[in-house]
Amino acid sequence: MSKKTVSLKPGEDFITLNVLLKITGIIDTGGMAKAFLAETPVLVNGTSENRRGRKLYSGDVIEVLNDTFIIK
Repeated sequence: MSKKTVSLKPGEDFITLNVLLKITGIIDTGGMAKAFLAETPVLVNGTSENRRGRKLYSGDVIEVLNDTFIIK
């Protein structure tokens, strides 16, 4: 399992789960997020999550496909 940091852009308070999945290359388009989340377990701060619009804030930890992403 690898740990990676995802930095918020200046002025951003959060990103959504589907944006995280896109910018990390896990999915190619936002339209793929719903199907991906229905089939693949994703944990946000240790809790199962399937909402593509889930807001992710600095300090949140996301686990998906044996990778861990930390929002900074």
